[in-house]
Amino acid sequence: MDNYAIADNFSLLSKLIDIHGDDSFKAKSYSVAAYTIEKLPVQLSTLEAEKIFSIKGIGQATGKKIIEQLQTGRLSVLDEYILKTPAGIFELLKVKGLGPKKISTIWKELGIETMGELLYACEENRLLLYKGFGAKTQQNIQESIEFIMASKGSYLYSQIENYSAQFTERLQKSFPENKFEITGDLNRHAEVIHKLEWITDSAIDKLEAFFKEQEYETNITENILWAKGPENVSLEFHHTAPGNFVAIAFQRNCSPEFLTAWKEKYGWNDDIIFTKENLVFEKNGLPFIPPFLRETANILDLASKNALPEVIETKDIRGIIHTHSEWSDGGNTIAEMAEGAIKKGMQYLVISDHSQSAYYAKGLYPDRIKAQHVLIDELNEKYKPFKIFKSIESDILNDGNLDYPDNILASFDLVITSVHSNLKMSEEKAMVRLLKAISNPYTTILGHMTGRLLLSRNGYPVNHDKIIEACAAHNVVIELNAHSRRLDMDWRHIPKALEKGVLISIDPDAHAVDAFSDIRYGVLAAQKGGLTAKNNLSSFTLPEFEAFLEKQKTKRN
Repeated sequence: MDNYAIADNFSLLSKLIDIHGDDSFKAKSYSVAAYTIEKLPVQLSTLEAEKIFSIKGIGQATGKKIIEQLQTGRLSVLDEYILKTPAGIFELLKVKGLGPKKISTIWKELGIETMGELLYACEENRLLLYKGFGAKTQQNIQESIEFIMASKGSYLYSQIENYSAQFTERLQKSFPENKFEITGDLNRHAEVIHKLEWITDSAIDKLEAFFKEQEYETNITENILWAKGPENVSLEFHHTAPGNFVAIAFQRNCSPEFLTAWKEKYGWNDDIIFTKENLVFEKNGLPFIPPFLRETANILDLASKNALPEVIETKDIRGIIHTHSEWSDGGNTIAEMAEGAIKKGMQYLVISDHSQSAYYAKGLYPDRIKAQHVLIDELNEKYKPFKIFKSIESDILNDGNLDYPDNILASFDLVITSVHSNLKMSEEKAMVRLLKAISNPYTTILGHMTGRLLLSRNGYPVNHDKIIEACAAHNVVIELNAHSRRLDMDWRHIPKALEKGVLISIDPDAHAVDAFSDIRYGVLAAQKGGLTAKNNLSSFTLPEFEAFLEKQKTKRN
């Protein structure tokens, strides 16, 4: 081993000792050793043991560990620390502005083990609740993580849609005589985008020259150009003659499953020219199927019966359900949240701050709940006819119980129940926990069903069908959390919920007024599942919502 490898081992060991909160003196000594070894003018591997022990800054214990590495290529104490440290913690060491002490706080106090979880915590202002994390530090950490994650080349829909629109405009200005049309996953509103696709009648070699001038990586296969620039976004261009533009657009806007089913049922002839995409459907006696519904084969059966759903739109949302205020980890007062909702033309707002077990989010203890309810009553007098509803996002505890006794739960207009802790569960454990919470008569809405964070954390495994059946049996609504990093429940399970008569609720989980706009991403995902306004709780008018809550009270008796 050379000096740099040995120094790196000691540096990492020092950091891990601090992260685990162990002997700070040892951590400091290993850090000093790493610095000393890195600056040595001679390789340690060329020295006798006595010489190594005589180096200033290298004690007996450190010297023995140097010799261990030279002889075995390993540092056993480091191996032990690595084994007991979650893999995601090593990722956090790459984040600018995060030292071992701060990582220790993030891991042990917030339960965060991955970069994606930390980004989500920054977006929810969670770090501000802890010593050493000011607003500027939190912002710097968030920007550093976003930069690192962008380098991986996959993006949330919300992160890439504006870029794609601006890039299309840029192409059109550079090639005014040609046509560029975005297709593929973005056009189908996929939650995660791995590449942007266009069809174009521009010559591929002209496009390649354009990108090479700007030092983009390029590759051509037949009529397809791949390009990647400094933003690390994969760009794909499918060249077609003007006459085939619509036919190619149709195919690129279909999922593989949908397109295969289409060809089996209706065939396909590459020589037929269409002037508009809806004519592809008319030719086969079908109503137009928008790209976001072209996912599964069964949508063709609905279309053939003229039974396509009239999917929900953002304008159908009447109230904002699931929001957090300054009382827990939100960024605005309840009054500011209400005024923001009123400006958006909403009829009601559901304040659902975190419950007492969510200490990391300043969760509400019973005395603070009473004080909050007094304030909400005062604000409701001020903002009539707009209404603020008293809610809580109650943690589902490890045994499936909710976070308060029944007398406290009874004080809320509605209760959203969610899992926030101990997410590393088997399906059996997760199901026991969720099914018990669903059966609780105070549960109104099951929040973010699997706890997933897209591109960051897989959800805990659940049997979706059994969850949906339980919600149907206990008259519990399932949330479609509209935060673009969650979009949980997954839209693929919406048809099953509708079949069982379970209401969905598109909720922004907003921690600030600005986050109300996340509702749009929930709507886009819900459209893919065929959700209609009448089956979405947050589309209910204020009188309808109040009537729904009255019916919910019968579960408690």
